Amino acid sequence: MITPFLIVTLNAFKSPAEYAQNGPLSLPDGLYLDGLKSFWTRVDYTQKLVNSTLISGSVAILATLLSLLNAYAIGIGRIKGRPWILAFFVLANVVPQEALVYPVYYLSKQLGLYDTRLSVIIVFTVIQAAFGTYLLSAVLGRFPREVVEAAQVDGANKWQVLWRIVVPMSRPTLGVLLVFFFVWTWNEFLLPLVMLISNDNQTVSVALGVLQGQRLMDATMTNAAALLGVLPALVFFLVFQRTLTRGIAVGAVK
Repeated sequence: MITPFLIVTLNAFKSPAEYAQNGPLSLPDGLYLDGLKSFWTRVDYTQKLVNSTLISGSVAILATLLSLLNAYAIGIGRIKGRPWILAFFVLANVVPQEALVYPVYYLSKQLGLYDTRLSVIIVFTVIQAAFGTYLLSAVLGRFPREVVEAAQVDGANKWQVLWRIVVPMSRPTLGVLLVFFFVWTWNEFLLPLVMLISNDNQTVSVALGVLQGQRLMDATMTNAAALLGVLPALVFFLVFQRTLTRGIAVGAVK
């Protein structure tokens, strides 16, 4: 995983002539920044970065919150038909996105949300929350009942139990979901490609598609685009690496 990233990084700083002469595995003679600059200005990368950050951040927060509320009702609330509800969420996770393209497209057209960032946020929040609900339901299903009962004896209602007891004790798992949802949404391509047709609303992953030519490909710009596309998600992952590690470690201990 590190080796392809290093190759892309090295090739992003090569000139086209140097790439053609020495190949993709050679070290660059110097820092060639024209590929990065050309891609940045060609696709208006600043706007694409804002769009991807807004969509991915919103989905991560909303999907984690929705997963928490659903899992609280299923895992701790013990609502009726719990196995069937969990089976529904499992089924939602295995449905390919290709099957959702036309229904989502048609529905967004009917609601006047087509070609808006809100439409993509809503769709991905529901998709990601399906997985989050299934995972958190399994975690909260093993939540200590005596802790909940002790809080209820002390006069805590359901909302107080959720926000003052369940959330603090489940924070590592919620952190893992937050990181995963952000990175997964950042890398999504098909639905943003279909739902966001205007240049002002497109995401970074969609912007990479403009580099595909019919007979010609600029290898330096392509590698520069790949580097700029993956770098923000990589930075986000590294910033929250401790949260991710803690959440996985807590899950392993449990």
